[in-house]
Amino acid sequence: MADTDPSGASRPSADHPFTRVPIEITVSVGRAHPLVKDLLALENEAVLVLDKRVEDPVELYVGDKLIARGELQELDGDNAGQLAVRLTEVADLANGL
Repeated sequence: MADTDPSGASRPSADHPFTRVPIEITVSVGRAHPLVKDLLALENEAVLVLDKRVEDPVELYVGDKLIARGELQELDGDNAGQLAVRLTEVADLANGL
């Protein structure tokens, strides 16, 4: 059975088999634009400077589709040291972010 989202589009219900298919989300923390000669000279321990700061939002993609933005966080407790993303802006999948 399908539900209807606010835009009127039909979407699978939570118990539909399609909703259990795993997807891969890519989190983009920044980009670098080195010259090829600088890229070829990289060695262990080299530092590649990104165009973002640690406190800047990260972007979440499924394929090339931007689906959300968020903040990087480090987890505590049993998952201490594990990175996570706290979502601050989620795309309206019908209209984009």
